[in-house]
Amino acid sequence: MTETPKSHGRLTIRPSLRPRELMAEPQVRGAWTARIITLFPEAFPGILGLSLTGKALAQGLWNLETIPLREFGIGKHRNVDDTPAGGGAGMVIRPDVLDAALREAGPGLPVIYMSPRGKPLTQARARALAQGPGVTLICGRFEGIDQRVLDAHDIEEVSIGDYILTGGEIAAQVLIDATVRLIPRVLGNQDSLAEESFSIGNRGLLEAPQFTKPARWEGRDIPPVLLSGNHAAIAAWRASEAERLTKERRPDLWRAYQDGMDPAKDRQLSGASDQSRAHREHQEEPRR
Repeated sequence: MTETPKSHGRLTIRPSLRPRELMAEPQVRGAWTARIITLFPEAFPGILGLSLTGKALAQGLWNLETIPLREFGIGKHRNVDDTPAGGGAGMVIRPDVLDAALREAGPGLPVIYMSPRGKPLTQARARALAQGPGVTLICGRFEGIDQRVLDAHDIEEVSIGDYILTGGEIAAQVLIDATVRLIPRVLGNQDSLAEESFSIGNRGLLEAPQFTKPARWEGRDIPPVLLSGNHAAIAAWRASEAERLTKERRPDLWRAYQDGMDPAKDRQLSGASDQSRAHREHQEEPRR
């Protein structure tokens, strides 16, 4: 069944019975490119083929290529793994197999292995990747990858959190999504990036709470300062809320923020915080 295009003229992205359909389109020279080495190429584009990232993919703002690891397997059954040296449970991806896949991917892009023992993925790392030509991502399986091929290719390891997944495909999609949305023209309103959690515009802090209509819902009001029309007071309130939430929920980010604070900016922001704190205290006064 064909979906009727929206009247506002935006490109319609819909799920496909063929998950790799979007990747069949011609690659755009010079566009940011994600190359993915995986045992499950059918997992892509997955969620990346929907919404803004899918629209940007169809428009050629970025490229998506998969390199099926099984094609480089050894022997009749194209084996890609073998038992771990020294014994132990599970299987390990062979260095010769992955090396062949990496050579097929070619040079020119940083290579990242999605691994729970890697450095945490941060907004700063996604921003740096978005400013480059793209990335080659290795999606691991089983017990991991032979260390020798990681060392030989000087492969960076990146983690999306302190937990274990069955494979790296979901982690790779997380990294791609976090990066692609930072590419110019992918988001409809680039200004929305400025006040996000971890952004430079938000001083690396968590984002302040957001509200919308109705002004009162289930007995809960939008903070009056947000309806005041006083842009300075609103900015001060948001700065203060960002500081409060970061201090409460992410003490690690709060410590890093304090360590990087310069005295002049500290005095300026403290004044803003005092102003917005007064608004909160006024708001919290019991009603008579």
